[in-house]
Amino acid sequence: MSFQRRRYPYYNRLRRLLPLVFAVSLSLLILFAFLSFLAPHPGDSDRLPPRVRHTSINSDTIKTAAFRVPRDGGRSDRDVWRSRNADFFYGCSNATSKFSNSKAVTRNDRYLAIATSGGLNQQRTGIVDAVVAARILNATLVVPKLDQKSYWKDASDFSHIFDVDWFMSFLSEDVRIIKQLPQKGGRTWSPSRMRVPRKCNERCYINRVLPVLHKRHAVQLNKFDYRLSNKLSDDLQKLRCRVNYHALKFTDPILKMGNELVRRMRLRSKHFIALHLRFEPDMLAFSGCYYGGGDKERRELAAIRRRWKTLHINNPEKQRRQGRCPLTPEEVGLMLRALGYGSDVHIYVASGEVYGGEESLAPLKALFPHFYSKDTIATKEELEPFSSYSSRMAALDFLVCDESDVFVTNNNGNMAKILAGRRRYFGHKPTVRPNAKKLYRLFLNKENTTWEEFTSRVRSFQRGFMGEPKEVRAGRGEFHENPSTCICEDTEAKAKAQIESRKLGKKNKSTNKDAAAAVTTVPNDGQSEEDEPDWSEPDYEEEQSDLQDRGLYNGTSLDYDDPSSTSDEPELEEMLSD
Repeated sequence: MSFQRRRYPYYNRLRRLLPLVFAVSLSLLILFAFLSFLAPHPGDSDRLPPRVRHTSINSDTIKTAAFRVPRDGGRSDRDVWRSRNADFFYGCSNATSKFSNSKAVTRNDRYLAIATSGGLNQQRTGIVDAVVAARILNATLVVPKLDQKSYWKDASDFSHIFDVDWFMSFLSEDVRIIKQLPQKGGRTWSPSRMRVPRKCNERCYINRVLPVLHKRHAVQLNKFDYRLSNKLSDDLQKLRCRVNYHALKFTDPILKMGNELVRRMRLRSKHFIALHLRFEPDMLAFSGCYYGGGDKERRELAAIRRRWKTLHINNPEKQRRQGRCPLTPEEVGLMLRALGYGSDVHIYVASGEVYGGEESLAPLKALFPHFYSKDTIATKEELEPFSSYSSRMAALDFLVCDESDVFVTNNNGNMAKILAGRRRYFGHKPTVRPNAKKLYRLFLNKENTTWEEFTSRVRSFQRGFMGEPKEVRAGRGEFHENPSTCICEDTEAKAKAQIESRKLGKKNKSTNKDAAAAVTTVPNDGQSEEDEPDWSEPDYEEEQSDLQDRGLYNGTSLDYDDPSSTSDEPELEEMLSD
């Protein structure tokens, strides 16, 4: 009995504690349930999402999976609409006194015709190089034939795209040009057809083409694209620039419509970006790249690849590492935001069919809602004279991209190269070309970093890829994208700026170093060899010696067209050219 009395107070206290324990336990369960609701779904991943995952917008920020992208461009240490030191450089392509007038050197019994290849911009390189080739051979040039049979299937001829009379008159002192071959014996002269190797230099033309001209008097060079070396004498390089930047002028209807598109963009905003977006299904199939679209993407692109039996299948990861994969629309948008362009910036997009359609474009439009193309700022009736011709539509985009404040590309095609060179020649207008070799890893791991770190690394990687003066070493890359022989420095203006900088420095020593650095030195961050994708081909001499080493070169194999070698398959470079 005494033991039971001693236990009674213990059970009494336990009964009083039970409601308290129950209440605490219930509170913990409720807290755990609330935290579980807020936690991310366990299926979420830090890997690159497939294309179907889009960015979403709220009133303050644009969000991607694990880092927050601001709506504005943030602080920048440069003017995002203008290249530094551009005032000290200008295009210079006048011939020297040693360059004889065409009347003194042209032989009356030599006629050179060429047939171009590919899209508009690939054909443009052929036209430019044809003028120089005619000059090397002291021949009369026949107005070039445009490619009407390739993948692009455009029936336009030279006079539909370019002002042929201006072309002939502007170059009259450099090369004699006629519209068609003269008649011989009452019939039009039929030229001998042949090809020359890629990157053929002066000696190559003298050794290969001139003997045929001596014998036949008229030669047509077929598939004429990139058939001239990047390494020529200064006078021939300057002739290239006169053709490309002055003689090749679009026809009045194209110029009128193109200028009207530019005017309408200017009405919307003081500054605008033009983006050349290559993200067509064919482009992606040929690139051999993979963009995270799963089995559906693999099936669709594989079906396209099977149309070309000669297409080599590349390793997608290797292609990406080497910088050969075009950036996705979302990646372009993130790069631009990191470079300082906010959501209020207006963008004109020049593109063909985008793989994935609106689904692929949605992230870019979320970042830059002021999104336009020629189809949205012009009516169908206005575009009707051009819409059935791919080259004329491409010419309209070319004009808008050329006149834009900033030109951006996600690829390294011919249009990107030609506009990069043209914008250098005409004042070094900002031209953003992605350093894809380094950016790809940054995009791959973007969800594991902060926006501030991402921005810092993008700006660091893009040094040397922004269109600044002297950022590419002279003689490097294609001449059409880096016309260094035709870029001159205004030393007088530079000296005046240095004097003004010194005066300013005396008044305000605290800003002297920054001001002097901005004027007295030209930014030359430069593209390192490991950053730049290896898109170039060897010049003729290197190519020939390599083939000889392997016992494949016989000196004549590339001279004449082989009718049996023709195929209905368009060559791969035609698909990727523009």
